[in-house]
Amino acid sequence: LQVLLMPTYRSTDFEVHRNWLAITHSLPVKQWYYEDTSEWTLDYPPLFAWFEWALSQLAAWFDPAMLHVAELGYASPATVLFQRLTVIATEGVLLFAAWHATRQAPEQGCCPMPSLCLVRLAALFLVAANPGLLMVDHMHFQYNGMLLGLFVLSLLAAAEECYLLSALLFAVLLNMKHIFLYASPAFFCFLLRRYCSGPRAVLRFLMLGAIVAAIFGLSFGPFVALGQLPQLIQRLFPFARGLCHAYWAPNVWALYAALDKVLSNLLGRRGVAASMTGGLVGVAEFAVLPQIGSGATALWMLIAMSPCLLRIWQRPEPRDFPAAVLYCTFCSYMLGYHVHEKAVLMISVSLGILAAAGLMPETLPLPAVGCYSLFPLLFGDQEYPIKAS
Repeated sequence: LQVLLMPTYRSTDFEVHRNWLAITHSLPVKQWYYEDTSEWTLDYPPLFAWFEWALSQLAAWFDPAMLHVAELGYASPATVLFQRLTVIATEGVLLFAAWHATRQAPEQGCCPMPSLCLVRLAALFLVAANPGLLMVDHMHFQYNGMLLGLFVLSLLAAAEECYLLSALLFAVLLNMKHIFLYASPAFFCFLLRRYCSGPRAVLRFLMLGAIVAAIFGLSFGPFVALGQLPQLIQRLFPFARGLCHAYWAPNVWALYAALDKVLSNLLGRRGVAASMTGGLVGVAEFAVLPQIGSGATALWMLIAMSPCLLRIWQRPEPRDFPAAVLYCTFCSYMLGYHVHEKAVLMISVSLGILAAAGLMPETLPLPAVGCYSLFPLLFGDQEYPIKAS
């Protein structure tokens, strides 16, 4: 199915990643976060940049022309094939996470469960054929499968009381894509309270800190040595993009923007009411309602997370931790600043795997609604049959 989707629609994210392949392959490290020939500049953390560099070594065998920074919008058949294949291959991390999660059949009261083999096959199928993941990764074009695989593995490691491994995986994940900072308050509270306790609390805290510091040092160290940390931070956190993304994530701020639009029409106020950006830097202002800044959204997120964080601090139970993390992630999705609609995959895909592992209750409505909210990504007539099916 993924192979059949290769010729289908692809968004500007396809060109984004082709450009990043070219930047990391053709330019020295010191220019990676300054290069701006394309409007789609490198704005992921350094470990993802090194991931693109590794892919670019293989890309040279498919079509060297795709690695030219000046070749904006380049999409030869070999380039399309290569980038589609890399998404399929790296999604193996997520499939491994699903396999690992279901290595033992979950217990559900006195009801007999299907065989372990059937549970595993069901989990693998539900991950590989997840409609949202197919739309976003294999058509729209991103590498969420690999990143979600690391996310789920870090949650499973914590549930299995492999705390240092969980911290290592999550630190790697943060240095691949910083959107997972949404889950960091839950990880911080849990690991500090659960692992850094007892007679060896200080030693454990130092071990935990050393692992996290080592990952961040390897990732950011070269750019700190080059004096580029302010530039890197500016690329990672472009707060001028506005409160809402172009395709509104169905969250609180989408309703806020819609209300502003209604009020501006009723009151006859003209201007940029509820205008959004397309992912590029640009300020969006509301015509009637108060402007909402990134600091305000961060405060609301912490307020929404606080009951869950308090419970983690009071009762840091490993098997309850994955559910707590997904709750905090959902709070960030509903209240965060410039949330992409694609961020729902962090919740919906992870829910399916963790439910198969017996670590989550059945949560069918949320993945279904999350998938439906991604339909605007496929806006062409030729994609309609795929959405309908």
